[in-house]
Amino acid sequence: MKIALAQINTTVGDLQGNAAKIIVAIGEAERAGADVVLLPELTVPGYPPKDFLLKRSFVPANVEAMERIAAKVGGITAVVGYVEPHQAEKGRGVYNTAAICRGGCIVGRHRKILLPTYDVFDETRYFDSGETPLVIRVPTGGGEVAVGVTICEDLWSDDFYFARRLYQRDPSAELRAAGAECIVNIGASPFAIGKPARRVKLFSQKAADHGVPLAAVNLVGGNDDLIFDGASTAFDATGKLVACAKSFAEDMLIVDFSMSANILTPMPESAAAVLDALVLGTRDYIGKCGFKGVVIGVSGGIDSAVTAAVAVEAFGADRVHLVAMPSRFSSDHSLTDAELLANALGCEMRTIPIEAMHAAAEQTLAPHFNSQSPDVTEENMQARARGSILMAMSNKFGWLLLTTGNKSELAVGYCTLYGDMCGGLAVISDVPKTMVYKIARLINERAGRELVPEGTITKPPSAELRPDQLDQDSLPAYDKLDAILERYIENEETVDEIVAAGFDDAVVRDVVRKVDRNEHKRKQAAVGLKVTSRAFGTGRRMPIAAKYS
Repeated sequence: MKIALAQINTTVGDLQGNAAKIIVAIGEAERAGADVVLLPELTVPGYPPKDFLLKRSFVPANVEAMERIAAKVGGITAVVGYVEPHQAEKGRGVYNTAAICRGGCIVGRHRKILLPTYDVFDETRYFDSGETPLVIRVPTGGGEVAVGVTICEDLWSDDFYFARRLYQRDPSAELRAAGAECIVNIGASPFAIGKPARRVKLFSQKAADHGVPLAAVNLVGGNDDLIFDGASTAFDATGKLVACAKSFAEDMLIVDFSMSANILTPMPESAAAVLDALVLGTRDYIGKCGFKGVVIGVSGGIDSAVTAAVAVEAFGADRVHLVAMPSRFSSDHSLTDAELLANALGCEMRTIPIEAMHAAAEQTLAPHFNSQSPDVTEENMQARARGSILMAMSNKFGWLLLTTGNKSELAVGYCTLYGDMCGGLAVISDVPKTMVYKIARLINERAGRELVPEGTITKPPSAELRPDQLDQDSLPAYDKLDAILERYIENEETVDEIVAAGFDDAVVRDVVRKVDRNEHKRKQAAVGLKVTSRAFGTGRRMPIAAKYS
């Protein structure tokens, strides 16, 4: 049997555009001689559709699009994800469904059984769970094959991935017991560091345990904060990986299980995967939202340099506008490094000093500060002056403002509300500072030249809001800070557990206190691209007015 994995990039809510892409992909797969073509989960409405599902007109329109798609399917068997309404008296009224199409109509339906409600997932808010796994007989050149159909989480039932088993059922085992000779999966599995490798391990284990081939298609593209990496896969009956599609790009992968040849596109690892994810997520956010270009405040620092380089790779230097805003505390190399960056990237850069705005704010407020000594207030006034300039450029020219803060800063509140947090997309807000440096090196390595200036990479990081200021005046060294943050935020370790791992007690408690007390800032932050297993935003829902750590 030949299976086509149609790894396409859809837009949430674009029923017409998504349907057109699906029809093209099905036609391409049929012309390539495939018996079956798999499209990702909820391909028709786009994933995740969220509260679009609550709009009375949306689900019927999605059904109409699905019916138009089915009518275009010829002799190939197409598995397409859509939203299926039902008339039961109880429940949400809709299923997350895989429609099996052949000969111009829908010949079967599988309703997703396992509905995730962890991390960024909230599927029980919208969907009812299916009851019975579907095994459908698929015509092939040599007869028929009994194919078991699953949707994403239906395969994620093993406890090796989670701390404890989440589900009572294992749909893949039920399919095998029902006579499935092959298992297929249509998914929309968001990217996180290390997750592609874990998917391979899980799917390989499933194929080997059940002794049948397994093919899984995954969505690709960015939708809001989520980035889908594609990397669709196929495994033989022993669990051997025999095919892997491209990562972070659309792809059509034809898998012939009767052949022994492998089609394996290497998956990028660590910093390379994060960089590819950021480029894709930025490109799709800007493109799907319809912005003309972006504006970025550049300081000569590592974070703004990496953000600018990602933006240029995402959609070209002519749509990336840089603004340097020196203050009385800016070092000479800050402006020099910003100019080197702009020249290397080929971007327009404007220099707008903030001294006049800063001085005017100080003079205006001085009579009301009761002769108190300067402190963080005056530092934040500079950040807010810069934010005001950048938002003005955004408003005037229709450019989206990209924020440049990293995860380490956002975690501990080393950022200014209505200042450097101003913007519409936080490109590196889920990237730890230590990873930012790795990405900067990788950007230069891939380019074969210095895009991010070497001085930007090697100089000690500083906000430059007071004389001789360094980040490490207020924070632990970033390697230690990031290690503590990973344990506390991503691994949910307690203070005592982190200290027992060898970290200084006072430092750990200070970091944890800063993380907890700055939740109110993060709730006001721009949408951030998710690349770790626990990002700030929809995947981490912490209360603000609370006291616990």
